[in-house]
Amino acid sequence: MKFYEKLTELRKSRGWSQEQLGEAVGVSRQTVSKWELGLTTPEMEKLIELSDIFEISIDELVGKREQTPETAAAEKCPQRYCYEYKSKASLFGLPLVHINVGLGVRRAKGIIAVGTIATGLVSLGAVSLGLLAFGALAAGLLALGAFAFGGITLGGFSVGVVAIGGVAVGVYSIGGLALAANVALGGAAKGEIAIGDAVSGKYTFETINDSMTLTKEAYDELKILLDEKTPKLFSFVKEIILTAVKNR
Repeated sequence: MKFYEKLTELRKSRGWSQEQLGEAVGVSRQTVSKWELGLTTPEMEKLIELSDIFEISIDELVGKREQTPETAAAEKCPQRYCYEYKSKASLFGLPLVHINVGLGVRRAKGIIAVGTIATGLVSLGAVSLGLLAFGALAAGLLALGAFAFGGITLGGFSVGVVAIGGVAVGVYSIGGLALAANVALGGAAKGEIAIGDAVSGKYTFETINDSMTLTKEAYDELKILLDEKTPKLFSFVKEIILTAVKNR
C-alpha cells in the first residue's frame, strides 16, 4: 500500500476529516488533500508527527513494510520482556483466551483476558473489567482488588451489593469501616442493622471484649433479625456474619 492510500485509510479509521488531521499536524486541509491524492508528500518532520499520531512506524506509513499487530507489539516490547498469546478460537467475536503481559501497558481483550488492562468474562490485570475481575482496580459481578467495584466485591476499598474490605460500602458490608443500606459489620459500622465496636443504625449490636463477638442473647436476637429483615441476603454472607460474631 502506498503512502497516500495508507494515510487515507488511517485518517478514516479514526473518523477524522482532512481538516481535523491537518489541525493535528499543523497544516491546512488542502495540504492533507494533496498528500492523499499523491500530489505531494510530507517532509520528514511531518512524517514523524503522523507516525506518532497513528502509532505506527514510518516504514509502514510510507508503505515499505506492512506491519501486523504481532510485529507492532514486538517492536514496542522485545520478546524476552513481553509475551502475547491470542487463541484462534473465538466466541462473540472475541478470542477465547488473550494473554498480553510484559513491560508497559499491555491490553488484553477476550473471554479470558490477562494483561495490564484486561477486559473479558474472566479478567486479570492491574485494571480489570469483567464478569469475574481480579486486579489492583477491579470491576465486575465478582471483583477482587485493592479497589473493587461490582456485585460481590473484596478489596482494600470495596463498593458493591456485598462488599468486604478495609473500607466497605454496599447493601451488605463487612470491613474495618462498613457502610451499608441493610447490614454493616465492622470496627465502625453504619446501616439499618449495624454490628461492631462503634455502631449507628436502626438495630445496633455492640461487640464485646474488643473482639468481634456478641453475647449469646445478642447473637440470638441478631440471628432472628437477619431472617426477618434480610430474607434475600445470600446464605453464605449471612453465615459469614453469624460466624464472625458468634460468642465462643
